[in-house]
Amino acid sequence: MGQKILVVEDNELNLKLFCELLRAHGYEAEPVRDGREAVARARAFAPDLVIMDIQMPYVSGLELIEQMKADADLLATPIMAVTAYAAKGDEERIRDAGAEGYVSKPISVVRFVEAVAGLLALAERKAAAPAPDRPDDSVIAESAPDADGAVEVQSEAGAVEAEPEALPSPEALPSVSENGESPDGAAAGEAQEDETDKMERPG
Repeated sequence: MGQKILVVEDNELNLKLFCELLRAHGYEAEPVRDGREAVARARAFAPDLVIMDIQMPYVSGLELIEQMKADADLLATPIMAVTAYAAKGDEERIRDAGAEGYVSKPISVVRFVEAVAGLLALAERKAAAPAPDRPDDSVIAESAPDADGAVEVQSEAGAVEAEPEALPSPEALPSVSENGESPDGAAAGEAQEDETDKMERPG
């Protein structure tokens, strides 16, 4: 199996789609629907990346990010927040909580996978590099592509593009209908007919 990713999302449809997309691209995805179980599940699963929904019942994603970053076993695990609203100040709140990256809904399935790959690659390089002189070198990954269609991963040291050649073919993505529903019987590796289809919270 590939790198391990814990997906914390209370919306069942989004949780299923996120996990199917990740598995189609060779990742081992572990779903968590109840945020109250997220920290314990993260300790047991030891993921390479956590994808964290921000708007959840019982406990917010920001609270869970802070709890994970306060845990010695999870401190080094990068977290990518998923937010339904990209309002002014959201990036600052996500950064302050400790997340290394974020994407905003509605999410293009191709851009989602690119952002995951870019953040994982940058986290690997950061882990392999000598300790920085500055204590705070947090990374923020954004889902918006540049003019060439590549997703940039922003850090305080500058922008680093996710390498497209490192990504599996987008044709391996499962298809997603315009209303965000995955068709019955669709295999995880079935060709995606329209890469601009979106996933968003129902209602």
